[in-house]
Amino acid sequence: METTLAEKIQHDLPKIRVKQIAETLKMLDEGDTVPFIARYRKERTSNLDEVEIRDIQAAVHRIQTLDKRKAEVLKLIAEQDALTPKLAAQIKAATVLQQVEDLYLPYKQKRRTKATIAKEKGLLPLAKAATSFSDQLAAQINQAIDPAKDLPDQESVIAGIHEIIAEEVGDSADFRNWIRRHTKRYGVLITKVKRGAKEKDEAGTYQQYYDFSQQVKAVPSYRTLAINRGEKAGILSVKISVDEVPINWYLTSNMVGKHSGLAAKIVKEATLDGYQRFIGPAIEREIRKELSESAAEHAIEIFGKNLYNLLMQAPLKGKIVMGFDPAYRTGCKLAVVDANGKYLDKTVIYPHKPASEAKRKAAEGLFLDFIKKNHVEMIAIGNGTASRESEQFVANAIKKIDFPIYYVIVNEAGASVYSASKVAREEFPDFSVEQRSAVSIARRIQDPLAELVKIDPQAIGVGQYQHDVPQKQLAEKLDQVVETAVNQAGVNLNTASPELLVHISGLTKTTANNIVKFRNETGQFSNRMALKKVPRLGPKAFEQSVGFLRIIDGDNPLDNTDIHPESYSAATQLLTQSGLSTADLGKPIVAKKLASLTIQTTAQSLGVGEATLADIIKGVEAPGRNLRDEMPAPLLKKDVLTMADLQPGMKLQGTVRNVVDFGAFVDIGVKQDGLVHISKMSKTFVRDPSKLVSVGDIVTVWIDSVDADRHRIQLSMVESK
Repeated sequence: METTLAEKIQHDLPKIRVKQIAETLKMLDEGDTVPFIARYRKERTSNLDEVEIRDIQAAVHRIQTLDKRKAEVLKLIAEQDALTPKLAAQIKAATVLQQVEDLYLPYKQKRRTKATIAKEKGLLPLAKAATSFSDQLAAQINQAIDPAKDLPDQESVIAGIHEIIAEEVGDSADFRNWIRRHTKRYGVLITKVKRGAKEKDEAGTYQQYYDFSQQVKAVPSYRTLAINRGEKAGILSVKISVDEVPINWYLTSNMVGKHSGLAAKIVKEATLDGYQRFIGPAIEREIRKELSESAAEHAIEIFGKNLYNLLMQAPLKGKIVMGFDPAYRTGCKLAVVDANGKYLDKTVIYPHKPASEAKRKAAEGLFLDFIKKNHVEMIAIGNGTASRESEQFVANAIKKIDFPIYYVIVNEAGASVYSASKVAREEFPDFSVEQRSAVSIARRIQDPLAELVKIDPQAIGVGQYQHDVPQKQLAEKLDQVVETAVNQAGVNLNTASPELLVHISGLTKTTANNIVKFRNETGQFSNRMALKKVPRLGPKAFEQSVGFLRIIDGDNPLDNTDIHPESYSAATQLLTQSGLSTADLGKPIVAKKLASLTIQTTAQSLGVGEATLADIIKGVEAPGRNLRDEMPAPLLKKDVLTMADLQPGMKLQGTVRNVVDFGAFVDIGVKQDGLVHISKMSKTFVRDPSKLVSVGDIVTVWIDSVDADRHRIQLSMVESK
């Protein structure tokens, strides 16, 4: 019986049952989105999460790509009348693409090679006689001498036989497979600085790789990408070295065995040459490619995790915020937004050189007046050029205010990209780029998710080597991350921008724009059902999107929950049976009355699944709940540190700005982020820093060392005794 697609996927994903995979495939084929399936179809998938569903999608793509290539190869070999039942079975049984390519290699159309020319001269039978160790080989060689065929002597005939055997050895799938495994296991990656290339590496970025070696199987992803970059820059030469003695023994024992004489000599020399010219270089290229692909995949995963945690940072609610975009020559741009992110006011001050002394003296007064005029409660300072000088200015100035006011340093990566974008120009057509940036910085602290989705994720800068990985794969991963974050958080249907709505399950750019246009023309949505009136938003799009869209203070309190309208009847019935109503949503009495329910019995009585009932209960107990509310709040500050203030052993709090393979970069309030190396993150061994910290986390660190000249700060998350 033929293996089904679900069974093939289950072979790749053994922790997921065939039934779960089959149901997921069915829903994906019906047009259901990953967020919708993960959130509202838990009974059908037996609680698969988004990661597992996306793993199924990826497995489908891998299997379909493999099956397509198998069909192509079978067809191409069959056209040559060379497809035997054994070869067809081997191709069909292959589980990875490389196996298929290895099996196809002998039949692949090649450019005209020395072996091809030798065959054209009629030397193929002699090559077969040699590999059969025929006693008649010497006589056959003499008979083959023919000046007319450019075979004037024995040496030229033997050379032709050699080429045919060497190419056949190089094309052997079995030989390639054994040597590939051997090289992966015992090979060593070696890097050297190219002659005269040190001058190119002025900062010594690649110094540690000037004379470096490490076993192939032990090379970490970040090192692969760093070495690749150094090689591309023309600074490093890179090769894979392996002890060839076992390889030569393996090849000769298989090709020559215990034979001796002329045939054995020819076959042995051709076999070893086949390795040197064909198999060895090909395997090296394959392994380098595999290392690079694996490293890129890992780097993309890191970028995805960091981006998710950045997007899911806790919003700072209910505060009037000033965005402070620092600069030297052009002045610091200030913009104030109200508690809902609506723009209120803007100005420019010149607190730093090269501004005139008069402008610098006037800056503080203008700054304080601007704060008081707009009742600013929080200041968000961008962390770009002149950031630390601006922080010092703000810290000194707010000491003169008689009401509590704090500031926070905001990662402004990508703000300039947003400020110059079409979206920003349409929203603030009369603003300069820097003024738009100040608004963006202020909004980032109020609602990081809503603001950051306006920016190309690759410009946000929370990964490692993001410019060295396949950009298509990176873009796909980041789109998935943004989709996950937006749908997990949910959005306010009456305030969400088109840039935010487009990431909601089931919505497109057209329907997102139509929602905003409809809202502007007819007024705010009072209930979720009104979404059906939006042009071009059909029943499927409504079903997929509506559960992720919230309406605050609407006609139906259930519209401010993540309960899907298809479950409203069950939710209402649940409340009624418990002596409650939708007016009680969020009150302590709801949790108290529902605490004694038996999930299994209640689910049966309501006609819903147990997982759906559990989600309904969460929804009625905490309407408007947001995963982001559980994330660490921003680190609020009133004073500033400089690098000169730092002393070994000093205890500080900081915000994790980036997590990489070898540790985490932490903003401790000075100009340079400090590095907590992986070896300093815990008293116990840490394999993966992302298991310990995430972007946005507030962590306690101790100063390990400070190198002011190189602008490097080494931190520890383990207190030294």
